[in-house]
Amino acid sequence: MTAIEDTQDPHANDAAPYAGGDPYADYRTGDFPFAELVDLADRRLGGGVVAANDEFFAERENLLVRERAVFDPEHFGHKGKIMDGWETRRRRGADAEHVFPAPEDHDWAIVRLGAPGVIRGLIVDTAHFRGNYPQKVSVQATAVEGSPGPEELLDAKWEELVPPTPVRGHAANGFAVDSDRRWTHVRLCQHPDGGIARFRVHGEVLPDPEWLDLLGTIDLLSVLNGGSYEDASDRFYSSPTQIILPGTSRKMDDGWENRRRRVRGTHDWVRFRLPAQGAVRAVEIDTAYLKGNSAGWIALHGRNGETGEWFEIIPRTRLQPDTLHRFRLPARAVVTHVRLDAFPDGGVARLRLHGSLTEEGAADLRARFDRASR
Repeated sequence: MTAIEDTQDPHANDAAPYAGGDPYADYRTGDFPFAELVDLADRRLGGGVVAANDEFFAERENLLVRERAVFDPEHFGHKGKIMDGWETRRRRGADAEHVFPAPEDHDWAIVRLGAPGVIRGLIVDTAHFRGNYPQKVSVQATAVEGSPGPEELLDAKWEELVPPTPVRGHAANGFAVDSDRRWTHVRLCQHPDGGIARFRVHGEVLPDPEWLDLLGTIDLLSVLNGGSYEDASDRFYSSPTQIILPGTSRKMDDGWENRRRRVRGTHDWVRFRLPAQGAVRAVEIDTAYLKGNSAGWIALHGRNGETGEWFEIIPRTRLQPDTLHRFRLPARAVVTHVRLDAFPDGGVARLRLHGSLTEEGAADLRARFDRASR
């Protein structure tokens, strides 16, 4: 993120008091390339806030709400101003002679990653917390398999990803992470107290190969199984990552929709990478909720390896709006990447590739998993 000076002035990073009108008019953000990666803590993947030491003013669960934080200047409750985020009470010192909290005092919240993986960047969003945001934040991570509770997690070995670092109020504070370890949980700390609106944990999903082997036939493109979006011709309305999220879409923008294409002879496309080499036996393409703006026709191509030649899996085929389409392949397609072409443009809600990892793919995934778990 843009360097924030750790000055002697504790109010140097405050935002101006809300003066009316659009509360986001003076919101401060930045360019965070890692934000293109999937949010490993997304509630749609199974993420959750397991525990927090304090949530007096606002609940910890707000940290993972998908939509951006809202602000109502007239919204008060019996505890005070109600904020859309996680907000703790004001910490105090030990006695009348020591009214400020000790330097080591801080509040914390433990977040379970819905999809464990390698973390590439974090966003600590203090939207609408203008003078009541934490002076600094820090983030640690741990890897505890299974379904651990708060007690087990508190006793786990935590590794620091972000040391105590100043943040700005009413701003998106981004932190790049340089670690190739696989993590299952993160702990967000605010020093000494305050409020945080949203928390995002961007990275690359790295699934447990033993679990995939037990399942047998899986969706080789699902985010939960390690599939990832690589590139697309257009991301105007929504991220193509949504095509490979679990579950069915719930509304029109819960998929991939591009702008209207006006240049004849061109079309839109999106490219994905499987977690490792897989053998695809069946494909599902869903246009749920896309009624007047679904793709007119699609084609699906695959390749085996970074430099492999693209080959046809599904020829150009007409799509129906708001419909689940199923394709049984005449022969299995061995691929590491797939490209979905939309003619000439339009939206797709979900794309599923049903199959299993090849022996080569399973061995490759196991090696990556072992390296990231050391």
